[in-house]
Amino acid sequence: MRVYLSGEIHSDWRDEIIVACGDLNLVFDGPITNHAASDDCGVVILGVEAEKFWHDRKGAQLNAIRTRNGLEQADVIIVRFGEKYKQWNAAFDAGYAAALGKPLIVIHGAEHQHALKEVDAAALVVAETPQQVAAALRYVITGALPT
Repeated sequence: MRVYLSGEIHSDWRDEIIVACGDLNLVFDGPITNHAASDDCGVVILGVEAEKFWHDRKGAQLNAIRTRNGLEQADVIIVRFGEKYKQWNAAFDAGYAAALGKPLIVIHGAEHQHALKEVDAAALVVAETPQQVAAALRYVITGALPT
């Protein structure tokens, strides 16, 4: 099963899920999580831009190749919304996953319940912690409940 880990890049939530699911037959994928590399990939590869708009656009379009392929190839898509930043890219990925008809698991705290109510309605699972997501994946694959 291929699992795409999208969203917040400022904590180790991905590693927590990967470690907790290490004994399962899962392949994990996701976006580039090095913020500087993700932001600057377009201008590093394709040349400097004088205007920030074009700088950002080059990077976004280059990253979109990886993101779209990852979302389309995934069997399950997990999107985490962190506490500190407004993650428009995470919301976009969740919407794209829903449009593709992919099983969607969303992670966020109670403070985002109202803002993400439409995203939550499209998700099959809404969790608050990476541990809950790992337990959900384990249940889906093995049928085992946490002990």
